[in-house]
Amino acid sequence: MDTPAVAAPAASAELTVEEFRQIAATLEAEVGKVIVGQADVVRHVLICLVAGGHALLEGVPGLGKTMLIKTLAEALELNFARIQFTPDLMPADIVGTDILEDQADGRRGFRFQPGPIFANLVLADEINRATPKTQSALLEAMQEHSVTVAKRTYKLEEPFFVLATQNPIEMEGTYPLPEAQLDRFLFKVNVTFPSSHDLVEILARTTGRSVPAAGKAARGAQIVAMGGLARKVPIASHVSDFIARLIVASHPDQASAPPLVKQYLRYGASPRGAQALVLGAKITALFAGRLNVAFADVAAVAPAALRHRLLLNFEGQADGVTTDAVIQELLEKTPAESK
Repeated sequence: MDTPAVAAPAASAELTVEEFRQIAATLEAEVGKVIVGQADVVRHVLICLVAGGHALLEGVPGLGKTMLIKTLAEALELNFARIQFTPDLMPADIVGTDILEDQADGRRGFRFQPGPIFANLVLADEINRATPKTQSALLEAMQEHSVTVAKRTYKLEEPFFVLATQNPIEMEGTYPLPEAQLDRFLFKVNVTFPSSHDLVEILARTTGRSVPAAGKAARGAQIVAMGGLARKVPIASHVSDFIARLIVASHPDQASAPPLVKQYLRYGASPRGAQALVLGAKITALFAGRLNVAFADVAAVAPAALRHRLLLNFEGQADGVTTDAVIQELLEKTPAESK
């Protein structure tokens, strides 16, 4: 039997921490009916939704990235659209275009035909299989929540989320995403291969007579209200100072940069990285039922918030260094308290 959706709060009402946890737990439970394991992946995607950001999921084909996003769309009462990125996809196929048609008075005129980007939840499937020109068509939508066609700007309906999937760039037929677009994603989430125990459960769920499905668990207004509560969570000055020093230390030309950063990074995280850390840590605290942000909350979201914002130099790529290893050293070498 489907878990009933939590009642939506009144327009003027504000969520409590307990209501936040209840909605989040219901969402995770519904997604868990379909997705086996991957608890951290599901949690990080939900953090992005609550924060009003976008998520990039990376993993080899067949790990359930697309299934996760489709399941999340089933659990949310939102308009859903899927864009399958291919090398021949054009920007107009995403944002829409003006079409010439006959008017009621017999004249011919242009009418804007919206593209699939005009939805609340957009799945950009295999985003790195499209050319950079097409990938950049998402930039304005992701940052400004609007699109411009023929000098006219059209606002996108709120809430608006882009959940993109990509295959590792070393696979054939892929194009690396531009750094400017990568920075628009709040989190980059790595989807790893399941354990043998989880794989057995996946086989049991997907090869039997019935296929599990997620029930409705939340509405768009509730997600927006959760985001509003998250932004009101206070963050102590010493925690925000730690985040600022962490971002500064990610740049190799800074004196506070640890050895791995100086040796292997070409460029560090942007201010958007600091914003992602703060919002992610606040929402992580709410998931734990707290109204205060701890250092552990920052550490929990640091890899997802920073791994796509750190650019390795040639030496780092040649030596097989991962940005996750650099982030781990940043967390270990950056003192909790400023000197």
